[in-house]
Amino acid sequence: MIIGVLKEIKVEEYRVGLTPESVRVLVGDGHNVMVEEGAGIGSGFSDSLYKEAGAKIVKKDEIFDSAGLIIKVKEPQLSEIELLKPGQIVFTFFHFASNPAMTKALVEKNITCIAYELIEEDGIRPILRPMSEIAGKLSIQQGMKYLEKPSGGKGILLMGTENVDPGNVVILGGGVAGTAAAEVAYRLAMKLTIIEKKSERREILKKAFPFSAVLESTHDNIIESCKKADIVIGSVLIPGHRPPCLLKRNELEYMEKGTVLVDISIDEGGVFESSHPTTHLQPVFVESGIVHYCVPNMPGIVPRTATIALNAASIEFARIIARHGESSFKVSNAIKKGCVILRGDVIGQAIKEILESSSD
Repeated sequence: MIIGVLKEIKVEEYRVGLTPESVRVLVGDGHNVMVEEGAGIGSGFSDSLYKEAGAKIVKKDEIFDSAGLIIKVKEPQLSEIELLKPGQIVFTFFHFASNPAMTKALVEKNITCIAYELIEEDGIRPILRPMSEIAGKLSIQQGMKYLEKPSGGKGILLMGTENVDPGNVVILGGGVAGTAAAEVAYRLAMKLTIIEKKSERREILKKAFPFSAVLESTHDNIIESCKKADIVIGSVLIPGHRPPCLLKRNELEYMEKGTVLVDISIDEGGVFESSHPTTHLQPVFVESGIVHYCVPNMPGIVPRTATIALNAASIEFARIIARHGESSFKVSNAIKKGCVILRGDVIGQAIKEILESSSD
C-alpha cells in the first residue's frame, strides 16, 4: 500500500504521524511511504532522516492524489478534507463528538476513518492512553503558569514555600489524564482533591494518593471543592460521546477570582459550560474573573515526546491497516472499534446518534 504522512496544519501542532523508525518498519513490510516535506521538523525529524528510513519526500498534493492510507495526528482540517479522494483511509485522532460538521464532510467524501481515540483492546485505549497521560501532566504545568498575575491568575505559587501553604488542586475525573495530573500535584506536595464517579476507581485513587481527598462525583462535592480551588482540572472522557457539563457558567461566581480551569476534555466538547477551544498561540481567556485554559491539542507543545509515545502505541495498528486495508477491522477487533466511517457509511453507533441529533 502507498502510505502518506502529512505535515499537520492545525495551529501550533508540531507532532507528526510517523517517526522515521515507524517509516522503516512499514517500508520493511513492503509498503511505499510518502512523507510531506518538512512534516517532521516540529518533532525534530528532518527530511533526510525519513529518506534514510526509506520514505519518499513529496509535496502535499502527491499524498492526496496517490496514498491509500493517510496517517496524521490531528483531525483533518476542512482544507484537507476537500483534497481527500473516495476510498482513502485516514488514521488519526478525530474526536467526532465535538465536530459534527467535520464528520458530515468526511462522510460526503466516501472515505474510511479509523480513530486513534476509539481503538480499544482489552478495555484499554492504547493509542489515546499516552496522549492522555501527557495532557494530564501538562495540565498542572499550564495551570501553574496561568495562576501568575499577568495572566489574570491569583498570583500564587502553587507549591507554596517554607512558611506559605501550598495551593489547592481539584481534579474532576480519575482516569488516565486525571491520574497523571494527580501524580504531578502529589509529588509537588499540593493540596489535592480528586472527584471520581466510579466507586472502585475511588478506592484505587485513595491508595495511590494517601492524605488526599477522593470524593464521589456529586454536584455538591464539585461545587464545594471548586470554591476552595486554585486550579480545577476537567478530565472526564466518555469515548465517542460529549462529556457531561460539570460546572455551569453561573457557578463560576462561587469560585475565587483568578482560579484557573484547565479543560482537558475540550477535545470532546469540554466539561465546563463556559469552555470553548483555544490555541497554543492564545491559550487562555478570562470569564467572570476565572482563567480558562482550553487547548484541544495539549500534547502538541511537547511534540518530540508526544510523537515518540504516539508511535510506540500506534505502529502495530498501522501495520495491520496497511496490510489489510478496509478489511483490517475484520482482522482486529480493536481496529473495528476504532472504525467509525467505512467508505462514507457511519458504522459507529455513538457518532451516528450525534449526527442525527445535530440534524434535528
